[in-house]
Amino acid sequence: MTAEASAMSPEPSPLLRAAQELAADLLEPHAAEVDATTVPRTHLDALAKVGLLGLAAPVEDGGSAAPPRLQRRIQEVLSGADAATWFVSAQHHGPVRMVAESSAPVRADLLPRLAGGELVAGTAFAHLRRWPDRPVQAVRTKGGWHFSGLAPWFTGWERNDVFSLGGATPGGEVVFAIVDARPQPGLTASEPMSLAAMTATRTVRLTFDRLFVPDSHVVAVQPVEEWLHNDRRNTVMPSPATFGVTEAAIRRLREIGQRSELVPGLAAAKRLEERLAGLRAHADRLFDDVPPDERHDERLAVRAHVARLMVDATTALVVAGGGRSMAMADPAQRHAREAAFLLVQAQTRPARETLLEQWAQ
Repeated sequence: MTAEASAMSPEPSPLLRAAQELAADLLEPHAAEVDATTVPRTHLDALAKVGLLGLAAPVEDGGSAAPPRLQRRIQEVLSGADAATWFVSAQHHGPVRMVAESSAPVRADLLPRLAGGELVAGTAFAHLRRWPDRPVQAVRTKGGWHFSGLAPWFTGWERNDVFSLGGATPGGEVVFAIVDARPQPGLTASEPMSLAAMTATRTVRLTFDRLFVPDSHVVAVQPVEEWLHNDRRNTVMPSPATFGVTEAAIRRLREIGQRSELVPGLAAAKRLEERLAGLRAHADRLFDDVPPDERHDERLAVRAHVARLMVDATTALVVAGGGRSMAMADPAQRHAREAAFLLVQAQTRPARETLLEQWAQ
């Protein structure tokens, strides 16, 4: 049992145990192969089989409605084992929540299939943060909406079945619709991007040219300022993956220290682990005990401290591994690149400035 699991309950949740077993038996052993190629759909199906794609769905619709802290711990386990598979699967939970909270006609058919993992969802919404620019525009038309523009980041192309698409209206609303994740009239995808990290996630650009979505598939319409307010609540906090990658790097650093009798490596692992435990406890308090609209400066500071710790831990692992850390298949190399990705994932200007202040001190 992990320390974080024992702190949550006398026995680990069956979902957490399932995540740990899947991480040990499937994700981690194949992480280097995935990193060099692509996230296979079979990995996502394996997550679905043990209920890990239904974490955010109501029980009555086939999900588990897992408590937020448990969801975070599961995300940590998955990201520490294979961050690319974690990131593709992580896209799924937002659309599930959105469909669950909707009264759209599509909900009855779609939600149980999403909760059970029969369908895997992606999402295209980061461009909404550029308001008042409207990279993807939504225009009302008879019986539905037309979407036009460019979504510069979409993760999981050809791995997802559907996705939630956000567009902004001229009147200052955001419209979210569920769209089939395939080329179709009004929707084209670029070739998968070659990225410095996480190329395996099959990230593409999506171009929309009056893509028609019927009203039955529109799951949310709300003022853009309301959406931005809710988005800020999420982006001021650290991603669970920063904890997951950091913990994985510390574990590997300790293993190298023990195997090579590298005393400074063991000492570094111990100190990094202490810092991680303190930051995780701080983040848990902010997540669970503080109203989401309060103490945003403190939340941003915790996000920055965790990011800095992740860089320290993955860098220490590279140093401890020596020359072999430069091999693309080496875990140290992979974790270092995953860390670089997580530094900028879901990054807003306040998050960027707060992290840079860490290096300015």
